[in-house]
Amino acid sequence: MDLTTILGYLSGLYFITPDLDSVTLLRTTALVHAIDALLCSLIASQRGRNQQAWTVAGLLLGIWALGILFLLPSREKKTASKN
Repeated sequence: MDLTTILGYLSGLYFITPDLDSVTLLRTTALVHAIDALLCSLIASQRGRNQQAWTVAGLLLGIWALGILFLLPSREKKTASKN
């Protein structure tokens, strides 16, 4: 098993199209992970989660980070109380 095969399974692209060549696989994975990072950032900010950490997770883990973020419950945003 080579690096492109491992990347194909981790990114989920081999489940959709198992006959991708390595150049197409790398380019598509980079694009998909960039979009996943953007989506993780937006969803994390709306759900009260650490936006920067989830952006990095989306960039590195792709659809898997996005799936985990969807499964986690929303956090309440902390508001400063006036006394």
